[in-house]
Amino acid sequence: MDELRIVVFDVDGTLIDSEHNIVTAMTEAWAHMELGVPDPADVRRIIGLSLVEACQVLLPWAPGNLHRAVAESYKEAFRALRLLPEREEPLFPGVRAALEEMEAAGWLLGLATGKSLRGVHSMLDSHALHGRFVTIQTADDNPGKPNPGMLLRAAAETGVDVSRMVMIGDTAYDMQMARSAKVAGLGVSWGYHGLEELHEAGAALVVDSFENLADIAASLIGKPPCA
Repeated sequence: MDELRIVVFDVDGTLIDSEHNIVTAMTEAWAHMELGVPDPADVRRIIGLSLVEACQVLLPWAPGNLHRAVAESYKEAFRALRLLPEREEPLFPGVRAALEEMEAAGWLLGLATGKSLRGVHSMLDSHALHGRFVTIQTADDNPGKPNPGMLLRAAAETGVDVSRMVMIGDTAYDMQMARSAKVAGLGVSWGYHGLEELHEAGAALVVDSFENLADIAASLIGKPPCA
């Protein structure tokens, strides 16, 4: 029997296009806290971090209690957005086919995301993806990226060695997490950080589409992460 192998996906910027909703929710949170208006480019930069850590980056001068308050206000704003009929967080092109291809090739699938578990379940509901992922690691019960905890916990939960794991993500945080966990990192070009950043953070490869993903991921198995 072939040894188990797993591909772990980031969510925002990798599987779904959620930038508009994230920027809108953060803008509303800042308005609620009378902080002015955040630069959308700055908000884009922190997508992938856990929420309080994201607020720390956006508001480096603020005390911890304000970071936590902004994070709670953001959660409320995002919950309200989910109720709007026009709210969309579409899958990026090729995602569903890639998931089906990976499963057909015998890969286990997992998630490692800065989203809350509630947010992940909302995404799975919206796109009928429940049951696809054997391990779901979120910021609710793990250290935030780039700490390697999410990947190490995914390995422990599934019994898959980190040498048989590939992390797929769109940000430097994803690639740094993979490198710290000694996992091969595969970057995607359509997300929220640039190609050079992904390579510098340790991506073994950056792809422009999910075409032939099973073969590409298989080529990374057993290769040491980029230093």
